[in-house]
Amino acid sequence: MHELFDHTADLGLRIRTADLNTLFAEAGECLLASMVDDPKSVLAVESQTVAVAGTDREYLLFDWLRELLTRSDEARMLWCRFDVTVTPAGLTAAIWGEPFDPLRHLLSREVKAITYHGLLLEESAGGFLAEVIVDI
Repeated sequence: MHELFDHTADLGLRIRTADLNTLFAEAGECLLASMVDDPKSVLAVESQTVAVAGTDREYLLFDWLRELLTRSDEARMLWCRFDVTVTPAGLTAAIWGEPFDPLRHLLSREVKAITYHGLLLEESAGGFLAEVIVDI
């Protein structure tokens, strides 16, 4: 489960899941939801492989979302599906999406950057909770 929340002049992403791999996949979906009005309008037609190194879970989440945002910006792609495996040394993922099509993808806001401000990833008996603030 993911949701967006207002944060001063920025936007917050909040993700709650039962396991860590799903948390990172949901974070990718939440990032997409922060960018387009209808995330279901984005189709999984092209795939890429992503590898991100890191041992700190919070910073790994930051680096993961930054990588997705960078790939979106550089290739004008929207990423909609994520198969993520988190290990003690980082993560590997298959990501799917399609090129941005202004006739089908209505952008709701421009995400300029992922921030460290308020970065949170915690584990409890019920699963995992993450919060990330994005600069819009």
